[in-house]
Amino acid sequence: MQVLAQLLVSGISVGLIYGVIAFGYQLTFATSKTLNFGQGEALMLGALVGLSVIPFTGYWLMLPVVLVFGLAQGMVVERLGVRRALSTGSDSGWILGTIALAIIFRNVAENIWGRDDLKFPSPLPEAALSWKGVNILPMEIVIGLGAIVMMAAVELFNRKTLIGKAVIATSDDRDAAGLMGINTGLMISLSYGMSSMTAALAGVLVAPVTLTGATMGAVLGLKAFAVAIIGGLSSGLGAVVGGLMLGIIETLTGYYVSSGYKDVPGLLLLLIVLSFKPSGLFERRAVKKV
Repeated sequence: MQVLAQLLVSGISVGLIYGVIAFGYQLTFATSKTLNFGQGEALMLGALVGLSVIPFTGYWLMLPVVLVFGLAQGMVVERLGVRRALSTGSDSGWILGTIALAIIFRNVAENIWGRDDLKFPSPLPEAALSWKGVNILPMEIVIGLGAIVMMAAVELFNRKTLIGKAVIATSDDRDAAGLMGINTGLMISLSYGMSSMTAALAGVLVAPVTLTGATMGAVLGLKAFAVAIIGGLSSGLGAVVGGLMLGIIETLTGYYVSSGYKDVPGLLLLLIVLSFKPSGLFERRAVKKV
C-alpha cells in the first residue's frame, strides 16, 4: 500500500505539470480555435530564462520575471504566427506558423545556452520528506501548489476582471463580442500570452527536479497536447483531470510493467477517447440562441 501511495504522489506531481501546459492549450483554443504547437518551447524558454535570472534575484523573485517573459513571448507568437492566418481563414497557416516559431525558439536556445542539459538550483532542500512511509520532495509540493494556484489565478482573472470577462466573451462568441466593441484581436493575443505564461511557470516549477535544456519541452508539450485532447479543449477542468490521469497511469505503468512502456497506456487512452468521445471527456457543449 505504501508503494501505491508513493506512486500516486509522484503521478499527481507529474500530472499537474501536464495539466498546466494543457490548460494553456485550452486558453488559446477557447478564444481563437487555434493552438500553439510551441507550448513545450514556451516551457523550455521559461526554465532557461529563469536559470539565467536566478543568480541575480533568487528563485522566488525570479518567478515574476519569468511570468512577464512568458506573457510577452506568447503575444509574439500570436502576432507572428497566428494573426495573419486568422485574418485569411487559413487553418494550415497558424499550424505551420506556431511549429516554425517553436523550431526557431529551440535553435535560439541551443545557440545561447548550448545543447547540454543544465542543473537548475532548487530553492528548497533536496532531501525527501517522509509521511507515513511516503517520501515526497519539498519541490514536488511546490509543483503541485504552484500549478493549482496558477490555474486558479487565471480562472479568477477571467471571471472577476473586466479584461478577463472580455476574454470570456470572445471565447463564447467572437463575432458578437466584436459587435459589442471588444477588441477581439487583443483578447486572442492576451490568451496566447497567458497560455505561454502558464507554460513558462511550469518550466521553472519542474526544472529543479529535472535537467534544464533546449529539448526539455518537446516531450512535455506533446504529452500535454494529448492531455488537452483527452480532457477536452473546451474545458479547463478537463485539462487538470486529464493531466492527473496521464501522470498517474504513466507512473503506475513504469513501476508495475516497465519504464519502457510507460508512454503506451496514455496513448491508448488517447485513442479510446478519440474513438468514443472525439471532443474529450469533459466536452463543454455551447448553447447558442438563434
